[in-house]
Amino acid sequence: MSAASQTHPATAIDLSVLIVSWNVRDLLAACLESIAAGPVTCVAPDGALHGNGDLRIEVIVVDSASSDGTPAMVRERFPWATLIACEHNVGFTRGNNLALARARGRYLLLLNPDTVVHDDALPVLVRHLDAHPQAGIAGPRVLNADGSTQSTRRRFPTPLTAFFESTWLQGYAPRRILDRYYVTDQPDDGVFEVDWVQGCALLARRAVYEQIGGLDEGYVMFSEELDWCRRARLAGWQVHYVGTARITHYGGKSTDQVETRKHIHFQQSKLRYFRKYHGRAFAFALQLFLLVSYSWQLALEAAKGLLGHRRALRRARVRTYWAVLRALALGRQPQE
Repeated sequence: MSAASQTHPATAIDLSVLIVSWNVRDLLAACLESIAAGPVTCVAPDGALHGNGDLRIEVIVVDSASSDGTPAMVRERFPWATLIACEHNVGFTRGNNLALARARGRYLLLLNPDTVVHDDALPVLVRHLDAHPQAGIAGPRVLNADGSTQSTRRRFPTPLTAFFESTWLQGYAPRRILDRYYVTDQPDDGVFEVDWVQGCALLARRAVYEQIGGLDEGYVMFSEELDWCRRARLAGWQVHYVGTARITHYGGKSTDQVETRKHIHFQQSKLRYFRKYHGRAFAFALQLFLLVSYSWQLALEAAKGLLGHRRALRRARVRTYWAVLRALALGRQPQE
């Protein structure tokens, strides 16, 4: 991006790019570089304009108390980005709400720090919502590091889906159940309506945010975008998948650092979603299923460890599954 800049304090913002980061400094730097390399103009906090693209954007980085020097890196290398440096780990959902409250754009993009934006992906997404006023949320085609397509478009999970998706039963699920959930009947490069898109790259209209509010902070991480899209749909908005915009997502680079917490947050968020939209009775049944499932997995890993098969791995898994069981049984959040 050109170092040349002019100051225009009243510049209108087309798009606010909101990134919550925790201990992924180098990946965040690559993400910010990819944004700046596109056909955009970044509006700095002081109003200075960096770049010469038609799309005026602001980038807001919420650093969740990283210990790897992320705040200093952002200040030094990307002065056109707005930095919110938190004193403690606020989590993905709270971090995005902090950024949403600061954002000025008519469109709001939730973007993971372990992503790379390709070519004109941001203008393509914005033009799509400009051309489809009934659509309130849109998600791009998301690629894995090897260039294959990552599954990020979804239909709403049914109660039956809850027992199969991301559990030990997934390999035994009738194909039609997960095919429907993962929207496998549509092409990866297509443009079509879905129920929800994953939050690694999710574009929303400001009007949606103003109507339904921010993310539900009862979800520390996982399922928060599912809930947000469902609330938008209930408010009358459509959600679109835009396969002509491409973004690479390396996936889970922050959550990989805290494997036990990842399991706990995922399952507690799943229970929260189904309690909210399918009732307490079903959520209780799902909770019992998860308790039995993790108990079985814990016993299996313990038995394998006693038999001497990869004991260090088995011990780590036993600790993780025991922590998940305690959290699910007691309803506790893990310590951050």
